[in-house]
Amino acid sequence: MLRRAGLPVGPAETLTAAEALSHVPLSDRAAFRAALRATMVHRRDGFEVFDAAFDLFWRNPDTPVRPPGPDDEAPEALPAAARRAAEAMPGAGPPARAGEADRREDAALTVSEREQLNRLDFEAMSAEELAEAKREIRRLVLPLAERPTRRFRPDPSGPRADLRGTIRASMRLGGEVVRIERRRRITRPPPLVLLCDVSGSMARYAQILLHFMHAVENDRARVHSFVFGTRLTNVTRALRHRDPEVAFQAVSHILPDWSGGTRIGEALDRFNRLWGRRVLGQGAVVLLITDGLDRGGAEGLPEAAERLRHSCRRLIWLNPLLRYAGFQPRAAGIRALLPHVDEHRQVHNLNSLRALVATLSGAGSSDTGRSDRRPR
Repeated sequence: MLRRAGLPVGPAETLTAAEALSHVPLSDRAAFRAALRATMVHRRDGFEVFDAAFDLFWRNPDTPVRPPGPDDEAPEALPAAARRAAEAMPGAGPPARAGEADRREDAALTVSEREQLNRLDFEAMSAEELAEAKREIRRLVLPLAERPTRRFRPDPSGPRADLRGTIRASMRLGGEVVRIERRRRITRPPPLVLLCDVSGSMARYAQILLHFMHAVENDRARVHSFVFGTRLTNVTRALRHRDPEVAFQAVSHILPDWSGGTRIGEALDRFNRLWGRRVLGQGAVVLLITDGLDRGGAEGLPEAAERLRHSCRRLIWLNPLLRYAGFQPRAAGIRALLPHVDEHRQVHNLNSLRALVATLSGAGSSDTGRSDRRPR
């Protein structure tokens, strides 16, 4: 139920909760609740969802939280946390919204609801809306503009003469050159490297952006995925499972620092030293997904970011904080990182992801997301 409500609860939390419950009397409701709350919730904004889910699951008669029913006049008035918990209740269907029957008869309103979903912030989505957003993300295609490589292939109409091929062909005719063979340079999309921050301040966005990384990795070749909090973890192989649930279970088994602190400088420095030469060749594009809030005071971050920038063709920073109109780069990590990226884009809803896809495919530039390009 908590997972359906959007809380990152995995096998580790379940085992820890079971261990904690062995030390408290099960007849003590307050202690029972505190043990589960302490072991299953890692972020402050998850407490409200847990409390609503706990009260709903254990049927506290004093709680105002209840599953929305068809007779509710204005279920939208429920707090977002209560709505997510109600939707995640086993056996509960999608929330009934006011005038839903009328909306189903009006196709224009259905399109309007989809547009609303595209604009809705991931952090404000209900469980049902998150599930729909994940389905939309799985349909995204991320075609990168093809780049010329150093290799050639034989092509009778190619623009270049193939001297070696011409000589080989002439040898079969006793050394007589009858025809000039031709060749064409091979083009292919550049490698794509995804670096995603999964620290506490990014946990809500990281949950759905992992779906984006999974969709991209299963859609195209030469994609390398890494996540970082206090350390760097390569999740490329785990995300290659076609089934998202299997992939995310595999990620949870190898990820030791989900929803913890952030040391962006250390993570980028480790990536540069261990993985840069292996995955950043042939004009790689790097998507760095983070809010730039560094617990380490941005120590070593400018140097690591500069080295990363010089090792790839394009470094794009995707920042959920950029959605705020009054955003100012005041945090030390943001100030340290900003001068070394090619683009600084927001990533907080489906429209921002679609704008990113359009930009990377060369189909156009951002029309919904703000982009700050570093002066060259």
